[in-house]
Amino acid sequence: MSVVSSVPVPYASYLRVYEPLAAFPEAERAHWARYAGRARIPTAQDELRRSLADLAATPPVGVPAHESADAFVAEVDGVVCVCPWRTRLRGWLALDGLADMFPGPVLDAVLPPVVRGQALADHERWSERNPDARPWIRTAVWQVPVRWFVLVSDEEREHRPAAEDGEPAVLRYRTPMVQARRRLARGLKTLRETMEEGPLTDGLVDVGRWLEEFHPRALVELDYGGLVHALPARHLAEDRSAADVAEGIAALRSGDTEGASAAYARLSERWRSVRDRQFAN
Repeated sequence: MSVVSSVPVPYASYLRVYEPLAAFPEAERAHWARYAGRARIPTAQDELRRSLADLAATPPVGVPAHESADAFVAEVDGVVCVCPWRTRLRGWLALDGLADMFPGPVLDAVLPPVVRGQALADHERWSERNPDARPWIRTAVWQVPVRWFVLVSDEEREHRPAAEDGEPAVLRYRTPMVQARRRLARGLKTLRETMEEGPLTDGLVDVGRWLEEFHPRALVELDYGGLVHALPARHLAEDRSAADVAEGIAALRSGDTEGASAAYARLSERWRSVRDRQFAN
């Protein structure tokens, strides 16, 4: 049984890509092959615990000094696939969006300007040496972006309620990369034929470009992550967001604007109630 942290879990969701070992350069492939054979592989809770410990340090560590050598591991049809954490790279990328999330004084209190400035300078130097680097994990706080649901199907939904021994609930979807790309392409085509360009189409284009960077036999995972702690058990059990998105796109494709509006209304109301919790006292 994995250890359950007593530290509050950030209310974030994740879009992860697991690639087969063959997708990695030889030296890195050997590392991940050895890693996947370990008796215990760190969990998402372990990753969060380490990140929170860095932020609690004095001064806070906004971005780790060294890149993580850890990964999530999954087996797909007998093939070992890994999703490298790349915590340092993701920390740098996350810094870009902090200014939009917090007022200046709050941001300065959480991560002093000198800490942010050093991290940004480190990222700039690193990017010059690694211009094609990309993360295997995308993160969203207090929501699951609608565009992520386009990649998956309700039939791929996996829900495990919270256990009496303290194990948290799990709600996730896993789908082959080829299916995710196919659904995205069809959804984007429908939206462009029936709606004006906007945030949803732009977001799908961005996700599509990201997915194209990975091996065609990779696995795509949409994980509700810490959001399971923000939603009542009944709401988790009844959540069919992927089905609502698929229904809405199908309705648009057939010209049923009322059906599309109804599906969008269900989805919007469900996630508005989650986002509103961000500002609750």
